[in-house]
Amino acid sequence: MSGIARVLIVAGSDSGGGAGIQSDIKTVTMLGGHAMTAITAVTAQNTLGVEAVYRMEPEAIVRQMSCVAEDIGVDAVKIGMLGSAAIADAIADELRTDLYGTAIVLDPVMIASSGAVLADERTVAAMERLARMSAVVTPNLPELAVLCGRERLDPAEVEDAARDLAARFGTSLLVKGGHAEGATVVDRLIDADGVVARWANPRIDTRHSHGTGCTLSSGIATGLAAGLPLTHAIGRAIDYVRASLAAAPGLGSGHGPMGHALGQVTFDRCRG
Repeated sequence: MSGIARVLIVAGSDSGGGAGIQSDIKTVTMLGGHAMTAITAVTAQNTLGVEAVYRMEPEAIVRQMSCVAEDIGVDAVKIGMLGSAAIADAIADELRTDLYGTAIVLDPVMIASSGAVLADERTVAAMERLARMSAVVTPNLPELAVLCGRERLDPAEVEDAARDLAARFGTSLLVKGGHAEGATVVDRLIDADGVVARWANPRIDTRHSHGTGCTLSSGIATGLAAGLPLTHAIGRAIDYVRASLAAAPGLGSGHGPMGHALGQVTFDRCRG
């Protein structure tokens, strides 16, 4: 490992800067890593919704990945928006080489905060191959239901469903609790044997939460790249998400971006 955690982000671009590659880069940087990117799709979106999606060719995505991996090196990989089943398969083929290691975090992005669908049925099915290669998969509750082939899961069904899915994938699932009701958000790390760890925190009531899933998964990848155990990487990433929610700048009329810079003093103010 180099002196700085090297994180390769394979995900889509968010023109509004709140989620996707943009939030990933901010997160990796704030947590002390070096961010590299392979863009899978370009979206035209703002806080009100996704207006258009322009997918990259699989060959172009793989070339982005191999180019940086061969020169700079990769300590961890975060996978976000895929765009198509062909893209998912191409990424999986590339990850089978010796350039990327096993510290892979899959955020199964399916639906944007605005409700826009970002993955069709074939793409969701192709995610299973990537899930089997990952150290951890980070679904929210609606995404967990889709991965289980269900429209929804009752609260009492979540842990058993996640355990069965973890056994099927041969990996761990971080089941995010933000979509559940209640004043407390409970995130659960679950493997084939059941719940490994829980993180319970007071809910932060804000509409400026665009990019929470991207931020969390990139934070976990940065921790793994730096050599942290999985539970420590998750705990630190959750803390960073919460700090970013609290520091949201209040931009836009819809689901606004978080405050990834945490209100830190800007460069020009430091110079002054």
